[in-house]
Amino acid sequence: MKTVFIIEDDIFLQGLEATKLKKEGFDILTASNGDEAMKIIGGENKVDLILLDLLLPGIDGFEILNKIKQGKNTSSVPVIVFSNLSEEKDIARAKKLGISEFMIKSNFNLDELTSKIRELIGS
Repeated sequence: MKTVFIIEDDIFLQGLEATKLKKEGFDILTASNGDEAMKIIGGENKVDLILLDLLLPGIDGFEILNKIKQGKNTSSVPVIVFSNLSEEKDIARAKKLGISEFMIKSNFNLDELTSKIRELIGS
């Protein structure tokens, strides 16, 4: 079973994403702030995909993305940024850091998000 790590500070949205992906057959790990995310990324958890919000309390998503791409266990893990940040400079910065996909929250529903996850890692 594939594991998706959801890093999202909006607890309501995090719950919706986790519920949807569990129903679709994925294992889920969650973090609601940068510190929690860093502990999981630095740990021994095997994740197949990371769903990352950029606007987080504490450590922001760009810093987390740097850590993911430098980690020996996480550098090759696909990352979907799922954020409300929609300025070109933010999208370009995230792409430069090696993300797989940038999805603006207001433009996608959970079915489309799930499809993108399946496209990147299968089921």
